[in-house]
Amino acid sequence: MFDYFYQISGLVEDNTDANMEGALIARDRVGVQDFVLLDSHTSETSFLNNLRKRYQENLIYTYIGTLLVSVNPYKELDIYTVTQMQLYRGVNFFELPPHLYAIADNAYRVMCSEYNNHFILISGESGAGKTEASKKILQYYAVTCPTTEQLQIVRDRLLLSNPVLEAFGNAKTLRNDNSSRFGKYMDIQFDFKGAPVGGHILSYLIEKSRVVHQNHGERNFHIFYQLLEGGDKDLLCWLGLERNPQKYAYLIQGRCAKVFSINDKNDWKIVRKAFSIIDFTEKDLEHLFGIVASVLHLGNIQFEEDSNGHAIIRNGTQIKWISKVSFPSQVVLVLQVLSPLNVDLAFYARDAVAKAIYGRTFTWLVNKINGSLANKDSTRKTVIGLLDIYGFEVLDTNSFEQFCINYCNEKLQQLLIEMTLKAEQEEYELEGIEWEPIPYFNNKIICDLVEQKHKGIISILDEECLRPGEATDLSFLEKLEEKVGDHAHFVTRKLADQKTRKSIDWVDFRLLHYAGEVTYFAKLNKLFSMSSQVATQFKNSLMSLIEILMSKEPSYVRCIKPNENKEPGKFDDFLIRHQVKYLGLMEHLRVRRAGFAYRRKYELFLQRYKSLCPATWPHWHGPAAEGVERLIKHLGYKPEEYKLGRTKIFIRFPKTLFATEDAFEIRKHLLGMAALEACWRGALARKEAKKRTWAVQIIRKFINGFINRKKPLCPENIEFVRLVQYKYFMKLRDHVPKNVLDKSWLRPPSILEETSEMLKKICIRNLVRKYCRGVTAERKVQLQQKVVASAVFRGKKEGYLQSINQPFADTRLSEYTPNLLKGLCQMLTPAPCFQYATPVVKYDRNGFKARERLLVLTQSSAYVVEMAKIKQKIDYATLKGNGVNWCGAFLPISDPLTLPLLCFQGDVILHCEHIFEVVSKLCMLANKQNLVKVVQGR
Repeated sequence: MFDYFYQISGLVEDNTDANMEGALIARDRVGVQDFVLLDSHTSETSFLNNLRKRYQENLIYTYIGTLLVSVNPYKELDIYTVTQMQLYRGVNFFELPPHLYAIADNAYRVMCSEYNNHFILISGESGAGKTEASKKILQYYAVTCPTTEQLQIVRDRLLLSNPVLEAFGNAKTLRNDNSSRFGKYMDIQFDFKGAPVGGHILSYLIEKSRVVHQNHGERNFHIFYQLLEGGDKDLLCWLGLERNPQKYAYLIQGRCAKVFSINDKNDWKIVRKAFSIIDFTEKDLEHLFGIVASVLHLGNIQFEEDSNGHAIIRNGTQIKWISKVSFPSQVVLVLQVLSPLNVDLAFYARDAVAKAIYGRTFTWLVNKINGSLANKDSTRKTVIGLLDIYGFEVLDTNSFEQFCINYCNEKLQQLLIEMTLKAEQEEYELEGIEWEPIPYFNNKIICDLVEQKHKGIISILDEECLRPGEATDLSFLEKLEEKVGDHAHFVTRKLADQKTRKSIDWVDFRLLHYAGEVTYFAKLNKLFSMSSQVATQFKNSLMSLIEILMSKEPSYVRCIKPNENKEPGKFDDFLIRHQVKYLGLMEHLRVRRAGFAYRRKYELFLQRYKSLCPATWPHWHGPAAEGVERLIKHLGYKPEEYKLGRTKIFIRFPKTLFATEDAFEIRKHLLGMAALEACWRGALARKEAKKRTWAVQIIRKFINGFINRKKPLCPENIEFVRLVQYKYFMKLRDHVPKNVLDKSWLRPPSILEETSEMLKKICIRNLVRKYCRGVTAERKVQLQQKVVASAVFRGKKEGYLQSINQPFADTRLSEYTPNLLKGLCQMLTPAPCFQYATPVVKYDRNGFKARERLLVLTQSSAYVVEMAKIKQKIDYATLKGNGVNWCGAFLPISDPLTLPLLCFQGDVILHCEHIFEVVSKLCMLANKQNLVKVVQGR
């Protein structure tokens, strides 16, 4: 949450964390983090809108001054880590966003610095997160407070007292799976170093009725289910218990003994471990679990009528188990000896005994834990008290317990308003600002209605229970109507007007509490009523608690349940409006806002807004108070909008602060743009300077390398040599020969001559290898003919170099008609395989008369053919070394004998167009390389 909050605030000053004012930037989207800054501070709608905005952004905490409003998110948020604890440790209250840790740390710091006592009051409906808030505060102190190995034991006991008290005092209700069914006040004791050294717990009004009755969908106290689910077999056997909770009447009335979200077996392990840490002996635990088992056995006792109409126990099995594991004498006395009862009253007595046993057991348990937490050192200690108290309750049927709970909240609301007013007045007086009386609803009139001696409801109840004769519901109501009937906040059916009368029963009375109207069911106790005086006892303990709290500095946490279904993200306006009213939040806000909406020390205010005034920007060298005065005059504050105290500025209206904040945002943007531009120019200049410096260093390095280039590789020349090599190789890459005939090669620098020569050889070999691999079989034969022709004619015959680049044909048979060759085949036996044929001109030796002929080469012979007639046949075997001559006569151009002639042993003289091709083919077929002799001239 905090990273996100800092992101939306956009504010970090002097490398400190984002402070409270940072939230003002995004106030339209996520609301203000202090309700005091609401313009419409008297509007419940504005209050809810602000709460909704923050809740939808997972900002579950909001301040009303120093009071913290907490909305249960019903999901895990990453805001309770050790890192977050350290973040809030030792930080000024408003420097960081609202958080439970800020409340805890502020109380701790002030306690340490001023050496006084504090308390943190945590209140709210069941399911609003009170118990979790109390745990988180304890964990915060356990992690952040200094400690030693010896004090570690105390710290562990403080932390582990919680699961034990939850097991015996918490239960699943319709609203909460881990609802505290008692009020708890814990004092954490600190030594002069600020280390936790002990603690003490006070409990209030445990809901004993839950032991014998639960509404549908609810469970009894956790310990019963934990014992049955997690207790080992031997323990359950000794206690006479079975593992199935369905076997016990006191555990199944709510019809949900098993709850998916609760792991009773695992919780039992935690409780057992906690018992070992907080110094319970095995004998203590034996007695404790025996009493828990006896309550279960009591619930299974059944009665029937005897002949006199009196109740008798149907089966003595349960009594035997109670006798074994608990204290049987008192139970038997009540159930059998005290007085004969009918069946209904016997069941009532059974349940009353069970409630009394459990209630006293819980008191013993708390005292035992206190003994474990007690600090033996007699030196003075400071304390921080944690009060986890039930919130105001309005049920369909409001009994005596709801009456006590709401009376408690009435007193705590009175305390809250009085201490808030006191704190406001003290701050004004301290700052030298005239105190203006603040109008508010003083609920002392309601507290007096309940608690006033001889006239209050509790006194009337005691009198009615103690008077001779039979007390009834109606006689109690008549007494109330007689003594307090004229009170503006009390009404019964008899006293109500025609419209209101319909909503009140004859045995009901209604109180108009600060939080709304509540109708109570006037049902009196029928057993032990003469001696109980429970209401008076509760009133006295509450008075004692108020005295304790009045002696300490207060901090407040108000917990809100956002919906009835425990759904993350769901915000039920009607339900939350109801709680806002019951918790007295609007009343507290009106008191807090009756004076000034915003107050801040001069130094902090000037540090933030000094850029708005030329006289204070960028630095103010005088006193901060004078700088603030100069600043607000420049901003045009009107006299009615502010007051200047001794150390703080007080701003009356949020709109004044918002206008200042908006001006600051604009100014910050302009300053930010100018600063950004300057930073960018500076960055560019630094980059350019760095580039020039680098260039100078590189140039110097390479000049030195050039000077030492002919030396062996060394630090002075290695980079220069590497650069020369790189440049040559990169250039050579683009100038490598592309074929074997390309003899060019890039001239290397002197230091690379040897390397270059090696590369050249490799390159040529590679080209030759590549060329050879690309030659086909057909092409290879042609090249072999070229080799033969080269051996015969190279350097001996004109025109050879111009003609040798022309490709040789394997055969020219396809150029002639098949009929000619077919006829030739018929004349020869066996028919030869023709290898080559080409037209020629035959010259007679006498007169050199020209005649057109066809020269046909077979595998073994050469034929001169005319019109399918064989004129000459020359066997290759008969040819000798000089049998075939190449004649090149040098005569005038007009002389036809300048043409190349082929002569077979001086007998047959032929002229052919493809003379080089014919000669090479003839040599290869005859397999004689010396057949041809080149003759210059005739």
